[in-house]
Amino acid sequence: MISMKTKYALLALDALARSDKEAMLIADLASGENIPKKFLESILLTLRNQGVLNSKKGPGGGYSLARPAAAITIGSIVRAFEGDLAPVQCLSNTASGKCPECGDLETCGIRLVMADVNQVLSSALDGMTLADMLERSDFARQKRSQLLDYAI
Repeated sequence: MISMKTKYALLALDALARSDKEAMLIADLASGENIPKKFLESILLTLRNQGVLNSKKGPGGGYSLARPAAAITIGSIVRAFEGDLAPVQCLSNTASGKCPECGDLETCGIRLVMADVNQVLSSALDGMTLADMLERSDFARQKRSQLLDYAI
């Protein structure tokens, strides 16, 4: 599961991408998305340090997307908060060594299967952008609004 930090980051990015303002204040984002302000500050700082957001101080300041929504992958956001996506230690780029229960990395069935899982997950997250997420959400809202309720 992804953490609340990652979920809040995606919510904030959704709001920033949909905004017609040049930049949004943390307070406006926090109240609009129901995210604790102090928690959001930390999240936005991480996104700024990752090059996903720009920040501007002073009048008209706030946070804005550093790149178009179509150039921001969901995988990059998830990794910014969750680290690498490896399901087992021996596939991790950041964790060291092999799994303690594994005798042979090259023939370990768990590692071989999880390597495939890791590839599929990474491919899916890296192939989906913030713009794709917005589009899917809009489509689902539109589809839901067209449903007719025949309940009596």
